Amino acid sequence: MSDVRHHFFTAFQTTPTLAVGSPGRINLIGEHIDYNHGFVLPAAIDKLVQVAIGKRTDGTIHLFAIDLKETVIVHIKDVEPHPIQWVNYVIGVAYQVIVKLTSQPNKASNNQNEILNGFNISIQGNIPIGAGLSSSAAVECAVLFALNELYDLQLTKMEMAMMAQKAEHEFAGVKCGIMDMFASLFGQKNKVILLDCASLAYQYYPFDLTEYSIVLFDTQIKHALASSEYNTRRIECEQGFQSIQKKYPQVQTWRDVSFEQVENCLGPSTGTPTHIYHRCIFVVAEIDRVQTAVVDLTAGNMVAFGKKMYATHEGLSQLYEVSCPELDFLVAAVQDNENVIGARMMGGGFGGCTINIIKKTAVDLIINEVANKYSKQINQPLAVYLTSIEQGTHLIK
Repeated sequence: MSDVRHHFFTAFQTTPTLAVGSPGRINLIGEHIDYNHGFVLPAAIDKLVQVAIGKRTDGTIHLFAIDLKETVIVHIKDVEPHPIQWVNYVIGVAYQVIVKLTSQPNKASNNQNEILNGFNISIQGNIPIGAGLSSSAAVECAVLFALNELYDLQLTKMEMAMMAQKAEHEFAGVKCGIMDMFASLFGQKNKVILLDCASLAYQYYPFDLTEYSIVLFDTQIKHALASSEYNTRRIECEQGFQSIQKKYPQVQTWRDVSFEQVENCLGPSTGTPTHIYHRCIFVVAEIDRVQTAVVDLTAGNMVAFGKKMYATHEGLSQLYEVSCPELDFLVAAVQDNENVIGARMMGGGFGGCTINIIKKTAVDLIINEVANKYSKQINQPLAVYLTSIEQGTHLIK
């Protein structure tokens, strides 16, 4: 990427106060579990969104999207969801900052007055859009981190993650869990994060890639179902959980639910719609898989870890029904290859990427084989990204 500060100067004819980089994320295992209060295992990656920022004095936000060559101006006292979607990722978090300062009058004073004077911000990134790598969360976290530094708001990373999630709900209209924002802010180099999405407790685990590479195969397809079905899955899981809780009131979250309880409350003999039963079976299985997967990592057993990735994909495809033919094709293309220890679809589904753990000695060969098969069978080019696990949101020196 070119220097985001240079583009800031070109756009606004002034030097930015600071610049921030915020990464996209991968999730190794635990898909669609964050909003079900389970466990997930994400990591920050080497693909970034960068922002440069500086203060204004006229009560407006001037946004410059470098890659899109678009400029938008918003009055900061009239912030509301914008018809241009990328703008919402910026002004959504600015709104959350204003709300937080307004609700804490003892802390606000000068900070609130200053932020209401507005700011300039330039944005660029190299996170592939639509690939399931959470470019939107990276933008939100970059902007929040920058505002926190610019106005000395003294927000914790946890506060920022929760504010970014709320911005996504209210301004982008996606009822996402907290995983994407959390991974972007809390990521550490060569480590994955076991995040409890109910308590927000977390623990780092080493991810040993001495012999392996993380390779993403991008279908370059995004089916129209993606956004609507994401919210539908959330509702279906809530319906199933409510049925279980009626019979087992001691159950507080999905982590308390056993397969036997799902069977008793939602199984074929109960008259529950089959798709609700399937969704809930997947959630309970995936929560268990994440917890045993970190045992594999602790033992250095990457092969056992990879097998759980394949099991996750099967569940996402057959039970949760968020895969698509293109994703299933890519997983099937590597499943019997001894050099690929694990693969699955990643992200919301209905397109985007598969994540693959491949022996370094075989990466080039497998990329060529899969790309050729995909091109012939799907009649689409395959995009490929080699990625590494890197640090979370940070100031750019």
